[in-house]
Amino acid sequence: MPSASVLEQKKQVVAQVADRISKSVAGVIVEYKGITVADDTAMRKELREAGVEYTVVKNTLLGLAIKDTNLESMTSVLEGTTAIATSNEDYVAAARVLNKYAEKIESFNIKSGYLDGEVISLDKIKELATLPSREVLLSMVANVFSAPIASFARAVQAIADKNSEGAEAPAEA
Repeated sequence: MPSASVLEQKKQVVAQVADRISKSVAGVIVEYKGITVADDTAMRKELREAGVEYTVVKNTLLGLAIKDTNLESMTSVLEGTTAIATSNEDYVAAARVLNKYAEKIESFNIKSGYLDGEVISLDKIKELATLPSREVLLSMVANVFSAPIASFARAVQAIADKNSEGAEAPAEA
């Protein structure tokens, strides 16, 4: 039987993981076996830069963390090596980075994921992975909104130029 201090440490880990999951907008669970140290280091760096928290978690502890939540159905994938990536702000960052490595490394697999506290399919995770980053999406929206304004400004400028040319022509005659 484990000592009281070990049990207390495990309870703390479960509480921390449960809190992290509840505060996140999205998360992805992966099987990380077969990844080299160099790839793992590069992947963790990309995840950190994207604001994603990535940790290796024991299956039983992760299972306890999601017990009695909407994510409890993910316990069926908690076998083998397991890591979880969570994001508090970006819905696609974890899926985008982890999917890139899953495509590159045959034994590195995405097991499951969630959005806003609801489990999503692997197909949906792959769709999320293909979406551009939040910054790119925001710049695309800004361009869409600014295009009519820019066209209007060019039209007003063209009319003003035409009017000023027409006003100068009689003065020269």
